[in-house]
Amino acid sequence: MSGNNTVLARNTENAPKNALFSQTVAFSHYNHLSAQLPIDPTSGEMVVGGIKEQAEQCFKNIKAIVDSIDHVMDDVVRVTVFVKNISDVDTVDAVYKTFFQSYVPTRTVVAVAALPMDALVQVEAIVSNGEGTIPNAPQAGDIIKVTNNTENAPTSSLSTQTVAFSHYNHLSAQLPIDPKSGELVAGGIKEQAGQCLKNIKAILEGIDVPFDDIVKINVFLKNHSDLEAVNEVYSTFFPDSAIARAVAYVPARTTVEVAALPMDALIQIEAVVSHGDGTPPQAVEDRHGLIIEANNTKEAPINALSTQTVAFSHFNHFSAQLPLDPKTGEMVSGGVKEQAAQCLTNIKAIVESIDHVMEDIVKVNIYLKDITDTDAVDEVYKTYFPTGIPARRTVGVSALPSDALIQVEVIVSNAEGTPPTVA
Repeated sequence: MSGNNTVLARNTENAPKNALFSQTVAFSHYNHLSAQLPIDPTSGEMVVGGIKEQAEQCFKNIKAIVDSIDHVMDDVVRVTVFVKNISDVDTVDAVYKTFFQSYVPTRTVVAVAALPMDALVQVEAIVSNGEGTIPNAPQAGDIIKVTNNTENAPTSSLSTQTVAFSHYNHLSAQLPIDPKSGELVAGGIKEQAGQCLKNIKAILEGIDVPFDDIVKINVFLKNHSDLEAVNEVYSTFFPDSAIARAVAYVPARTTVEVAALPMDALIQIEAVVSHGDGTPPQAVEDRHGLIIEANNTKEAPINALSTQTVAFSHFNHFSAQLPLDPKTGEMVSGGVKEQAAQCLTNIKAIVESIDHVMEDIVKVNIYLKDITDTDAVDEVYKTYFPTGIPARRTVGVSALPSDALIQVEVIVSNAEGTPPTVA
């Protein structure tokens, strides 16, 4: 029955519309929303005011999209907040509390170098989709969210450590906080990276999930020059089990330099985790024993620390693609247009290597060294996504690996799902 899942893109007049991307794209049991800017949908202009007014408009736009697909804000499982100034987080938090008054989703907060339209804040969300997207078939409309916090990792009144829905657990981004003291761990980047990963491991142990069930890791770094040191620590955590070591399994991964992080941390790490048992009341045959399918192709750049794409259940999570020529391993010549084309060509090669097509992409995340390159990137983007279906996020960053001008990551639907383990 899983083969009948469809990509369902939707837009409402009550939130800002853009011809290049959809407001929300549902597939199976998740809705992926485009990042929302503080734009008044009536005027198409930035809302008047400062950070408070901008944050309110971002969340109003999210709520309008959620309402338009017959969901409620408590169906949000993850929120990502991008701010221009980390000092604005307290004001954003005050607004955030008015939209999530009891239940709180998982959350990531980072300050970035720039946002589209010179906005002060941009917010995106992932929303559960209990009815799924299989047409004309009975659905598990009463699938439940499962939230969990453990004292062995840092807790926050503004976020839940992990929220499971259907076959995925979404974790809040972890700072290098010692859960006993509530303070940043002593030391430098290595100690901080180790603490972030220890916190993730503690959360997973709290829900009886192995560390190697992680399918995607996102690393947010204050200084990209710290990446080599982070990789040393990272390699001690992945692979984690004998089985994973035997096949050299590592999750898909994206690394981004950010302008600032909460508590002036040097690093923050978030994880997306497979959940083979699903959440009730999924039928036994639909939930037990699903396997992770990791894939690399020589037609795209290969990295020993990340897998190009990791499939689980009905989604493929991709590592962010740099504008590297897979044949030479070097940066493609040219400017941002040529680099954007190479990133998307690499993505297309990976998509085709797993017998999918570009129309199966549900979400695109674009990281730009210079936010003013957006128009040039959009010219290239249109040739790969002429229908404008995927949801999208664009942020400006101060540095990218290999001194690239652009980096692109995607999430791809997986209609056939992944098979259960056969005894």
